[in-house]
Amino acid sequence: MLVTPPLCERCGRPTEGSVRGCRDCPPDDVETARAPLVYEGPVRSALHRLKFSGWRAVAEAFASAMAVVNEFEADAVTWVPLSPARRARRGFDQARALAVAVAAHLGRPPIPLLTRTADTPPQARRSAVERRRAMRGAFRLSGRSPPPNVLLVDDVLTTGATAAACAHVLRSAGAARVGLLTAARALVGPLPARCYSGRDSRLSLWLPGDRPR
Repeated sequence: MLVTPPLCERCGRPTEGSVRGCRDCPPDDVETARAPLVYEGPVRSALHRLKFSGWRAVAEAFASAMAVVNEFEADAVTWVPLSPARRARRGFDQARALAVAVAAHLGRPPIPLLTRTADTPPQARRSAVERRRAMRGAFRLSGRSPPPNVLLVDDVLTTGATAAACAHVLRSAGAARVGLLTAARALVGPLPARCYSGRDSRLSLWLPGDRPR
């Protein structure tokens, strides 16, 4: 499903009318957040294949959609890094793949600014408070000082705990503003009816075996 206006002005959640903030906004270290798609159906399948099967070509399709919805004026693009162990198992970092492709669309440099110091367990069954607690100290600066305005890229926005932990490190190191851009966002609760329109909702993300017959 597409994420279409009106939206929460801060986090980009689809709403019945434009609002400045909502219950799904990430923690304050993240200034704004945007995602072009809702994390379900073929979008979820495509992200899983990027994340777990290494289908790097999917990153370009997502990056094109992400660049369209981005409103954050960035000096550079960085990403939420995997731990070295997890990156070694998968063979690549899906957030880096998205960030490099997004940076090319935006004409900004992709810069590795963060290192993950802890291989945190899966967060899916944790509450927002538990996620924030688990992410404390999970990232550090990679050694390079961040520019004033940093666009942080990840695959999915859920509670924003991971992004906020990254943004806190970047802002503590001198960044004035951190915006978040993800390929999709997981949403709980009812969405406006327009989100369920099938028209133009695929964005070329159908993969072999996914297209209904």
